[in-house]
Amino acid sequence: MNPETTKQNVQRIAHELGFDDCRISRAKEATHAEEYRRWVADGCAGDMKWLERNIDRRVDPAQIIEHASSVVSLALNYLPAKNHPDVDYRIARYAWNEDYHHIIEDKLKEMNLAMEELGGTQRYYSDTGPVLERDFANDAGLGWSGKSTVQIHRRLGTWFFLAELITTLDLPPDEPFGDHCGKCTRCIDACPTDAITEPHRVDARRCISYLTIEHHGSIPMEFRKLIGDRIYGCDDCLDICPWNRFAQVSRETRFHARQSVFQYRLRDFLAIDDDEFRRLFAKSPIKRIKRNRFLRNVCVALGNVGEEDDLPALECAVNDKDVLISEHAAWAVSEIKKRAQP
Repeated sequence: MNPETTKQNVQRIAHELGFDDCRISRAKEATHAEEYRRWVADGCAGDMKWLERNIDRRVDPAQIIEHASSVVSLALNYLPAKNHPDVDYRIARYAWNEDYHHIIEDKLKEMNLAMEELGGTQRYYSDTGPVLERDFANDAGLGWSGKSTVQIHRRLGTWFFLAELITTLDLPPDEPFGDHCGKCTRCIDACPTDAITEPHRVDARRCISYLTIEHHGSIPMEFRKLIGDRIYGCDDCLDICPWNRFAQVSRETRFHARQSVFQYRLRDFLAIDDDEFRRLFAKSPIKRIKRNRFLRNVCVALGNVGEEDDLPALECAVNDKDVLISEHAAWAVSEIKKRAQP
């Protein structure tokens, strides 16, 4: 089988498995390897220490698999709905239902088996291993990295997951699509915490997604009010992108909003114990931050948008045995009382 036919088979398999795009690049050192090294050295990864490990492997697929020849980059649309559910808080769209890692990994396993039959040896990832996936997606023409560092696709907008298979198969590479942001700075202007410090550079330590998900400790005071009503992640720089005018709701129903979660009001979350938290967020990406960080976020949101009738639930949370929860609940009580003063 010649390389072009092999590539066509790989792309056909990807589409049959439900991926929305599949394109090929060479397995070489990542285009922004040096920029990544500087970003890590500047401390911009914050608590995400895994981003500081295995840097040589992360920037060079040849360090991951011997005789790596190609990188197969894949896109999967996850847009669950155009509008957010009518509740008093916001959750990043990717976390409205099941954890994408599980959904995509099942597809990647099948893809890998099919590529083995074509003679290839692969390693595959979806935000789960040391690879600068956006660089290889850019090289393959699977969109481009926006000024917010979010990947943008001409058909899917910003609402898609990336995945990749590093393979020994010699597949003809696709052409890059190029950067189509032009002079637009909407994502930079929309960031509530000025985390996009310059085009194509984000200081994670300022990012609401980082603060509400990856950060383990107390939310710094300077960011609490800026978090607003967000309790898990932030979509502001994605929402504002004009390329989303082409985006369509995902065909994958496991990404659609889980009603068992969105029937809760903010203060209702404060009443759940560890067992209820695990049941409510079973298979959800929210489960991994555990009850204490989730309720920390809920308290911050209540401090920003809560009203006097939320005070009893918060005052109960002030007595929670977890210091992270009690500290943020006390702050929220103080903020609501300040707003209630004539």
